[in-house]
Order: sequence, then C-alpha cells, then structure tokens
Amino acid sequence: RCGPLLIARAPMDDDAVNAARIAIPGKMTTANFLLSLAYPDARNKQECLFSEIEGAVLAGEADAGLIIHENRFTYQQKGLLKLMDLGDYWETGTGLPIPLGGIVVRRDLNTEVQQKVNRVLRRSVEYAFAHPDEVMSFVRRHAQAMEDAVMQAHIDLYVTDFTVDLGEKGRRAVQEMFRIAREKHIIPLNNDKIFIN
Repeated sequence: RCGPLLIARAPMDDDAVNAARIAIPGKMTTANFLLSLAYPDARNKQECLFSEIEGAVLAGEADAGLIIHENRFTYQQKGLLKLMDLGDYWETGTGLPIPLGGIVVRRDLNTEVQQKVNRVLRRSVEYAFAHPDEVMSFVRRHAQAMEDAVMQAHIDLYVTDFTVDLGEKGRRAVQEMFRIAREKHIIPLNNDKIFIN
C-alpha cells in the first residue's frame, strides 16, 4: 500500500477527525480526494507544502496532517502516529491499486506529438529501471535531506510496473477514481477520454 497517511500527535476518533484542523498538501490532490471520501464531514482543511505538514502538526498549527511522499517513512521518528492509511482505504474499498500522480498531455496537441511524449517518458522510466545506481545518484542530489534507505524505500514503493504501463487494472483504477470524483461532484469532467492509447 502506498497512499497518503493521515497523521496526528495523539489518537483521534472519527468525530475528532471531522472537527480537526487538517493540513493537506493541496486541494486538487489525490490525497485530499481520498481524505474527502474517508471523511466527507472533515471540512477544516488548510493547504500546506507537503514538506511542512509534519511541522504544522508538531507545532500545533494543525490537529492532523495528510502526508505524502517520503514523509510516510519518517513520521514515526518524530513522535507522530498514523490515524489512517488512505491508500489502504482505497484499495480495500475498490479492490484496485491507488492511482497516484499522473502525466498528462494537452488534448489539443496532435496525436503524433502525444504519442512521442508517451514514448520518451516510457524510455526514461525503462532506462531508470535498468540503471538504478544512476537513479540513486540523481535522487541523492535532488531529494530532501534523507537517508539512502528512505530514498530507496520511496522509489520501491512509488515506481512500479504501473509507471511504465498501467495495464487493464491500472486503467480501471484511474477510471474508477474519475467516476467517483464526478459522482461526488469533486471534479467536473466533460470528456471520458483520459488515455491517449
């Protein structure tokens, strides 16, 4: 499981979460989408940079925080505890992998350009899979300060076979996320064509 985590300084029941000030990494994020599904009555949300959410919770500026990325590997070292793994919530409820992140291409670009972008990105990820030492060197230069083990755990969790090819199951997961988001009026979507091939 690899979804966003809802964390806090102390345990909270559902009523407390619904009333809590929750630091989120952005309104239009998968993390907030999942939080809205799990806690539809939680409305006191404050947007923060993802890297500042733990600090906001520790400082008491937020009662809970929705963390993403490498923070899921380090929050316990700071004395914080997990209230819910929203990836687990999604996967248990849908039976599908959680669609995290995505690369988009403008619809008004011609098909040839869209396909070229797709090919270049695929080759880049395939190269990274084939050259893990180069990847770690690059990540080390550009990551927040973190240990190699945390960086590798982050890569192993988030860069998967779905990164290269969604396949049928991955496509169903994305379609289900969009279906739920439309049904709950979280996003407007006028076009069901979300894949270029």
